[in-house]
Amino acid sequence: MVRVLAVAGDVAPALNDALLHDLRVDVLLAAGDLPWDHLESLASAVDAPAAYVPGNHDPQTGVGTASGPRGFVNLDGQVLVVGGLRIAGLGGSVRYNSGAHQYTQKQYARRARKLLRSARRMGPVDLLLTHAPPLGLGDEPDPSHVGISALHGVLETLQPRWHLHGHIHPYGMHKPDRQVGPTTVRNVIPWQLIEVAPHADTSTAAGAGRRA
Repeated sequence: MVRVLAVAGDVAPALNDALLHDLRVDVLLAAGDLPWDHLESLASAVDAPAAYVPGNHDPQTGVGTASGPRGFVNLDGQVLVVGGLRIAGLGGSVRYNSGAHQYTQKQYARRARKLLRSARRMGPVDLLLTHAPPLGLGDEPDPSHVGISALHGVLETLQPRWHLHGHIHPYGMHKPDRQVGPTTVRNVIPWQLIEVAPHADTSTAAGAGRRA
């Protein structure tokens, strides 16, 4: 089993160095909208492979812009092996203003199709990491928190054991898991520790177990 610490949305003061040591984290995943210096501090403390997808409040990344938090692989639009898990990632949310990492449902559908083409070359996916949830599965009705329609097709095709996301703030209320076939969909804000059984040994795959 691979012990995954997933964080998103809100800084959790409880995640101090002592607790992080006790959690025995194998992989650190971030689902967006957290300060990069906080993520870098977490990565340093757990000393484990780390990956993230950007949220709609994160800076624009890419050529000529910020490159992302140090120590993290950017999973947005990719399927990569991280710490022995094959993980697919899609960042961003529905478009509601002119901010970074926002897409119309049609634009997100194109991004999802591209991700699925990559996934077919990689084999079974253990985990899907996104910023926003699927449409109708733990999202909210206001324009900035509507879920992503195309993620239903991604889940149906990839059938990962876990789909982890952020974006929808619980504000102290419990957000229940949702089940889609074999996939457990979980809102990880502010943090969750999850044990994931990999589909297969990926220790020899490119990028396995390495930090960016």
